[in-house]
Amino acid sequence: MIDLGKKNILGVGVNAIDYQAALIDILEAARSAQSFTVSALAVHGIMTGVHDPTHRYRLNHLNMVVPDGQPVRWALNWLYGVGLPDRVYGPTLMLKLCQRAAQEGLSIFLYGSTQSVLQDLTTNLLVHFPTLKIAGSRPSLFRKATIQEKQAIVSEIQGSGASLAFVGLGCPRQEVWIYEHNNDLSMPLIAVGAAFDFHAGHLPQAPQSLQKIGLEWLFRLFKEPKRLWRRYLFLNPEFLFLLFLQWTGLEKFDPASAVPPGEELRFG
Repeated sequence: MIDLGKKNILGVGVNAIDYQAALIDILEAARSAQSFTVSALAVHGIMTGVHDPTHRYRLNHLNMVVPDGQPVRWALNWLYGVGLPDRVYGPTLMLKLCQRAAQEGLSIFLYGSTQSVLQDLTTNLLVHFPTLKIAGSRPSLFRKATIQEKQAIVSEIQGSGASLAFVGLGCPRQEVWIYEHNNDLSMPLIAVGAAFDFHAGHLPQAPQSLQKIGLEWLFRLFKEPKRLWRRYLFLNPEFLFLLFLQWTGLEKFDPASAVPPGEELRFG
């Protein structure tokens, strides 16, 4: 088991952690009905924090940020010598949590994506984990929610009796959501990105051979070029360049430089 705490990657704190340690912390919070925010970040997720100091503040105030992408794991090993043997991939983490939840009688809530995805996701999860208790699900509004709608969503999740909630609103909306509602919900909130679409069978996952060598992004770019080309063709090289600057000490990336939400104008 590896759990070496958060390490600074371009100003964003990422946990040097493996699946086993992540499961222990999340499930302990679920059993004790404690709020606990988790995000699985790949390169794109890290870069949202690099480009936006307010979002960087949110990311750095989540309880756990796991290295979802192989390049993020490599960065941790390269800069800090932590020896992580594998990444903590959001879709896999979700399945491991569902397996343990089914074994322990903990119920889950699914928030995000479309009604169609949620229906197929629910069906597939119950095929794999027949004893899993799904306390409820709710699709994304795909727009900014009103105060009343936000309250209704929180009330529905809390009132469902779920022990943990998976959030699939897409990066960075899902990280904003779990940060904002950390104190409203007494359960772990786990932002898992495209895991809903993958496990519902609506999006194909990259072959394991590509995942292991860090080329999952190339597979996803091939499948969704119009939506993802800017993300991968610009952000990936920028990530590597900035990582080189951090490694050489030519530039400092101070997590403390982040700006709390609501204070942007003071610093702008």
